[in-house]
Amino acid sequence: MDWFAPIDIYCERTAVGFWNEPLNAISNLAFILAALWGFYALYKRNIWAPPLVLVTVLAFLIGIGSFLFHTFANGWSEQADVIPIWTFVAVYILISIHYFGNVNFGRIGLGLAILIALGFIAYWIMGGGVTSDTAAPVAVAKPDPLNGSGQYAPAVIAFIVIGILSYVRKVDVRHWIGAAGVTFFFSLVARTIDQAVCPVLPIGTHFIWHTLNGLMIGLLLQAIIRHVSAKRARTA
Repeated sequence: MDWFAPIDIYCERTAVGFWNEPLNAISNLAFILAALWGFYALYKRNIWAPPLVLVTVLAFLIGIGSFLFHTFANGWSEQADVIPIWTFVAVYILISIHYFGNVNFGRIGLGLAILIALGFIAYWIMGGGVTSDTAAPVAVAKPDPLNGSGQYAPAVIAFIVIGILSYVRKVDVRHWIGAAGVTFFFSLVARTIDQAVCPVLPIGTHFIWHTLNGLMIGLLLQAIIRHVSAKRARTA
């Protein structure tokens, strides 16, 4: 991989340049706001459990990493975008099973490792949504009816599992999780159609993916923080 080769895989980007995806870049504020909402919830409830702090920090890092990718738009910034996202997914699954399912961290370690491996395999199989032609001056989007959204299949599966777990066990914040799942569905649609709508909407729809994903992450953070807070109150 050429870590500094330009990447152009979004409708809004029309040329090489730091500020050529303004909406895609600015919309990453949604992730920062989600993290700040999470930190406020932690502060308000005086809950500073390391797993909850970690997942909230990761939400903040998603915003930073995605901003870097949609401004520098090259190989190294793509990894700065991808790594926090998949780390967040893995960590949230881990703490969800622990807090919602009352399962010891040690018992789910192996399953988490397998999930992380599958996530990265899915990402690399999809090629990150760019061509593998290293001779090309600018990497562009592969012909793909899903526009690279197939790499998020593990996240979709995770949502289904967590959602079912929360409703079967009648978790108190299951409606927050359900709302997050619906939000993720619409955000994934926005990501998938970005290239297809270019002829009629030159700015694309990727910024909607960011905005809705920020909301989705905010809902997920609130769900788990509020659940842990309520659980502690009941056992106090």
